[in-house]
Amino acid sequence: MEILKCKELTKTYGTGENAVHALDHVNFRADSGEFIAIVGASGSGKSTLLHLIGGVDSPTSGQVIIDGTDIVGMPERKLSVFRRRKVGLIYQFYNLIPTMNVLENIMLPMRLDGRLPEKEELAELTDTLGLTDRLRAYPGELSGGQQQRVAIARSLIYRPAILLADEPTGNLDRKNSEETMALFRLCNQKYNQTILLITHDENAALQAGRIITIEDGKLMKDEVTDR
Repeated sequence: MEILKCKELTKTYGTGENAVHALDHVNFRADSGEFIAIVGASGSGKSTLLHLIGGVDSPTSGQVIIDGTDIVGMPERKLSVFRRRKVGLIYQFYNLIPTMNVLENIMLPMRLDGRLPEKEELAELTDTLGLTDRLRAYPGELSGGQQQRVAIARSLIYRPAILLADEPTGNLDRKNSEETMALFRLCNQKYNQTILLITHDENAALQAGRIITIEDGKLMKDEVTDR
């Protein structure tokens, strides 16, 4: 089942001779349950692509269709709700709220909608991510790896259509990086979670089932791995 489609996606900064094409007519699709790594040199356009898919930036032209909904041109208020419910976003820096404990940070997307998660689902998620005994701790009391686990749990609380991770291991040491990638694989397999991972790390990219390479704003390769 197709969960994501990018059609002629273009992002241009400036005009005329000063125009910079951060993305140049990119086309690709992702099916439900795929784990895709997007790789490329700094400035290649991979983070721009992620931001457009996540609805945190708008393309110059083209379409981004997530779970059957074209988010391009969607009113900001409606887009904000859609993003919260359908798109999980994970960054290199964890963006946790320091005055909220682990449980409160995880539940934040649902609390913004005036909802609470099912107790059984919440317990399963926190157990899967190894956070059950840290729910009352605050971000400042956690290691970097634990904070990234909280960020992952928060992004999964709504069981989003797609999970977008932008260099999620970039601020972690090797051990925590490996554990974080193992968690992404687990979430992909256990929940059939669709994941798009932006990374410079070749070892991290090889954990995915498909690798997309971007150069100078253009999609150059789209390869299936043996995962």
